[in-house]
Amino acid sequence: MERTTFSVRVDSVRDEAHGVRSFSVSRLDGQPFDGYEPGAHIDVTVPSGVTRQYSLCGDPDHRDAHLFAVKREDASRGGSRSLHDDVTIGSELTVGAPRNLFQLAPGASEHILVAAGIGVTPLLSMAYRLLKQKQPFVLHYFARSAEHAAFLPLLSRAPFSDYVRLHFGVEREQLDTVLADCVASAREGSHLYTCGPAPFMERVVAIGEKRLAAEAIHLERFAAEPASAASGESNTLDSFEVRIASSGATVHVDKHTTIVAALASIGIEVDTSCGEGVCGTCMVDVVSGTPEHRDHCLSKAERAGGKVICCCVSRAASPLLVLDL
Repeated sequence: MERTTFSVRVDSVRDEAHGVRSFSVSRLDGQPFDGYEPGAHIDVTVPSGVTRQYSLCGDPDHRDAHLFAVKREDASRGGSRSLHDDVTIGSELTVGAPRNLFQLAPGASEHILVAAGIGVTPLLSMAYRLLKQKQPFVLHYFARSAEHAAFLPLLSRAPFSDYVRLHFGVEREQLDTVLADCVASAREGSHLYTCGPAPFMERVVAIGEKRLAAEAIHLERFAAEPASAASGESNTLDSFEVRIASSGATVHVDKHTTIVAALASIGIEVDTSCGEGVCGTCMVDVVSGTPEHRDHCLSKAERAGGKVICCCVSRAASPLLVLDL
């Protein structure tokens, strides 16, 4: 399964906040990008050779360019550091087609967007779309200070300023109270979306579930949590079988092998990107059997349904897993 990629040129590089830089890219062939729904992310292959996922944060209806922003991480494995140090205007990169596991819920009566730090990026694209569609929404943006708030000049002026609430320097012990205020007036049918550091999102979900149904709360992760913090499921099997629905071919998956690697050993290539269960590239439909979800991209409802699995990290809680391949 080959993923679609595009050769692009970097048209602009801007410092958006302390340690945060945005990159606007256009296709080298001069063609517009395909349309995408807000909340989408793309693979970016950086000069160091690694591929990382970054949320698109521009207006999704502007197809001439893709805009993404990157926070420089001190513990970078080569992605953010290379983009900050090696990329300038005119640099050429390779990007993938947008993928989306973080879409706006159709029919929501109101959209409550809650971002922290660089987590504002996918929510900014949502705000563009909601403004255009004249849908009711509010964007709560938490940051250490104004200097750490990306896209602050844009968010501080019309038309965004009427919909944005800024929360700077909120101390940890105050966070739950402030978050409770953010959702206190949520109307029936509201949906809540959050992106930011994992501990922040955990508090947003915990507070949000006091007002909203779990299926009305959506989140986007930047990176996988430690394995011990995965799904919490305990039906782990050391080994299991995976069967291909279309051909009947079966492969054994032992405790040291991923489903992706096992399938590759019998000539079936499943496209992967992050390898951490974050980006959703390797999602495959499940025909029968019980997945043991170890990913960080499926919603609670998708996990409970058991109809899809991220093959790069997840395993099986049943002796046989039949995949729609």
